[in-house]
Amino acid sequence: MEQWKERTSLLYGEAKMKRLEEAHVLIVGTGGVGAYAAEMICRAGVGKMTLVDGDTVQPSNINRQLPALQSTIGRQKVELLGERLCQINPKIELTLLPIFIKDEAIPELLDRAKYDFVVDAIDTLSPKCFLIAESLNRNLNIISSMGAGAKTDITQVAFENLWKTINCKLSKAVRKRLLKMGIKQKLPVVYSKELADPNAIILIDDEQNKKSTCGTVSYMPAVFGCYLAEYVLTRL
Repeated sequence: MEQWKERTSLLYGEAKMKRLEEAHVLIVGTGGVGAYAAEMICRAGVGKMTLVDGDTVQPSNINRQLPALQSTIGRQKVELLGERLCQINPKIELTLLPIFIKDEAIPELLDRAKYDFVVDAIDTLSPKCFLIAESLNRNLNIISSMGAGAKTDITQVAFENLWKTINCKLSKAVRKRLLKMGIKQKLPVVYSKELADPNAIILIDDEQNKKSTCGTVSYMPAVFGCYLAEYVLTRL
């Protein structure tokens, strides 16, 4: 056992560590939530990961996103995260796709490798729903993140079936879109039962496929990311 994995091995045991080492996890979206999920999954010893995100670091990301620093503004998020993960585990096998995933490209993405788990950390509705639908249609293991914006109480964060969530506008929108696509299967999600602060939500028209943006605090996306990681690791 490599020295950096010793503490995790004490908890999980060698057989489970071997399983993680052989696993391949796809993470789509490496912003506030996805980057923390990716790092926690990497630190636990997962041996292969594919990261997808076409975005670059912006000054507004610095308050909550793992790769976002004054020195990294303008750089691709997946490239920064890839560099960081290789510093954690030099043997990790990474596929970095610095692209904005489009609906029509999702089947090809899901079919290009044998994924043991899919992590949905997308914050735009259409590709999010297509990724969910295509993953469920392929019987892939998937966990999806709902909205962490305009919320502050970490005690309200929970796992739930998408169809049973409350007080989450993103969950409601995803349910509506999936029903139109004929998708009714159970979908595990991470979400917050807390009511969003309406004063922390503003309408916008200058971001790709977004109609609004929410105020955020540093720790909430990290908590969501850790929930995603726990779900994936436990089930692997």
